[in-house]
Amino acid sequence: MKFEFQPRTGHLTLAVTGASGSIFAAAMLHLLGADDRVRRVSLLVSDHAMRVLAEEHRLPGGRSSVFQALQELAPAPVQNHRKFDLLDNADVGAGIASGSYPSDGMIVLPCSMGTLASISHGLSNRLIERAADVTLKERRPLVLCVRETPFHLIHLRNMATATEAGATIFPVIPTFYNRPESVQDMATQFCCRVLAHLGLEQPHAYRWKAEDQTGPASA
Repeated sequence: MKFEFQPRTGHLTLAVTGASGSIFAAAMLHLLGADDRVRRVSLLVSDHAMRVLAEEHRLPGGRSSVFQALQELAPAPVQNHRKFDLLDNADVGAGIASGSYPSDGMIVLPCSMGTLASISHGLSNRLIERAADVTLKERRPLVLCVRETPFHLIHLRNMATATEAGATIFPVIPTFYNRPESVQDMATQFCCRVLAHLGLEQPHAYRWKAEDQTGPASA
């Protein structure tokens, strides 16, 4: 199911959890900062995500420095810093924990299997899971960019449960038909596809054309 973005509020939530792939979150941060259709972003980073960020890129952990760390990983300077609200994942009383808070959707990138399990079972002990639960119950777009391999049966069942509840499972699988020249290129193109799924087409994203002779051959 592809959503048509209707910016009633211009607000999105971006959650970063403890799966490998923080470079994808950084690329998403850059795109959201540059997109004038998005006026406010609630940014949530789990404790496990902070540790992954520090270990993958040898950057300082801690909530106070996480936004700066993600900026350093972004493919270009993050614009419009004031549109980002870095929230404490322990603050289950934050605005996005309520269905009355206006929002146009939520992206979890990367989404760990632990976070997926909590969301699929309606557990809301932390703000990320609570915000996702609210997104589902209010019938707003929830995109879970799962990152794990291989999947076992519990993972697959949790993905099916989340899908049945209204979420979109959008695995972190980069494209190669666009001939990326770097990991940054792969991360940016993936994030462009996530945003396009939400109706936020990005002007510089690669788009496959049938007459493109450089692309994959037909089956």
